[in-house]
Amino acid sequence: MQPGTYTLLLALDAADTVRFGAAGDRDLDAGYYAYTGSAFGAGGLSRVDRHRELAAEERDIRHWHVDYLLCHPETRLVDAYTAENEDRECEIARRLTDALSPVPGLGASDCDCDTHLAYAEDREEIVSVLDGLY
Repeated sequence: MQPGTYTLLLALDAADTVRFGAAGDRDLDAGYYAYTGSAFGAGGLSRVDRHRELAAEERDIRHWHVDYLLCHPETRLVDAYTAENEDRECEIARRLTDALSPVPGLGASDCDCDTHLAYAEDREEIVSVLDGLY
């Protein structure tokens, strides 16, 4: 599969505290979350399939911050946006967090971004931003 950048659109059906491994706990509101990552290693964008398997409880091992949210019982993976052969992870994450509400300290441990996870109460609010990016 091709390498690239992806954003997962997640729904958290009920407010809850989610433990993000070593990053600690975050009190999250019910609503929609956009997590942006990249997949330039072996397997490329097949990483999105791995995230889908976590969300479907077909896999248990958590590697990235988003995995903890994907495995939370109140979380649903709604959609995945991909940009093949494009290294736009930080650009897309910054545009999402500038337009929406950032969830600090998650998904950005290998760059200088504050976060790669953004929140909006309304799905359409996130989708309108994503549609302009992908």
